[in-house]
Amino acid sequence: PVIREQVPNARIGIALNPTTIYAGSDLERDLEAAIREDGLRNRMWLDPLYGRGYPVDMIDLFGEMMPEIEPGDMEAIAEPTDFLAVNYYSPGYVVESPENLPLRTSPVARPELESTAMGWAVQPEAFTELLLRLHNDYNPGPVYVTENGAAFDDPLPQDGVVHDPRRVRYLHDHLAAVHDAIAAGVPVEGYFAWSLMDNFEWAEGYAKRFGIVHVDFETQQRTIKQSGRWYANVIDRNELADPV
Repeated sequence: PVIREQVPNARIGIALNPTTIYAGSDLERDLEAAIREDGLRNRMWLDPLYGRGYPVDMIDLFGEMMPEIEPGDMEAIAEPTDFLAVNYYSPGYVVESPENLPLRTSPVARPELESTAMGWAVQPEAFTELLLRLHNDYNPGPVYVTENGAAFDDPLPQDGVVHDPRRVRYLHDHLAAVHDAIAAGVPVEGYFAWSLMDNFEWAEGYAKRFGIVHVDFETQQRTIKQSGRWYANVIDRNELADPV
């Protein structure tokens, strides 16, 4: 409300990190674990934001760990927004884990799927599923993808080139996933690749490279990667260029 008062034409939204959660097996206990994980990763944030209050199953699960709700809190949280910004990299797979209280879930690897240098599974169709779910379940209005990308162990520059075909494929397939969501009715109005340059990651420091421009951290020399040149071609042509 303060921003709207001071900047009447401002568009105001929030950036969240939702993801698609899958059970690591067809066992009932793992299916239930996926519901709990989804509650923490997705519904705990989205439900109150869009006027539903905190999910009942999460309130029951976390009990006294939940914040105390003061009068007016939920109305303030559910103040209407003009867009939803989504940071997305990978789906999550979980199984029941009695030791990990109170959520009782643990992540599980899917070796049949490609994974990034972060160990994150690559599954573009999960991105389409997420965007459709956000639109159909919450109707947040316009959606902006504010982060999407992948860290890989890139080779050093050779003759002014960094070959990173896996990142090219990742970006291509996830842009295609966004296209599929748009075709199904999701009002995605913007997409931002993460990241323009290799940078200091909040959890991994300089160890993982997400950039489409290589940075020599000793000399600060910048080298546009294969993915950067491909992405520039996508922008220039305004179409999804062949990743090969």
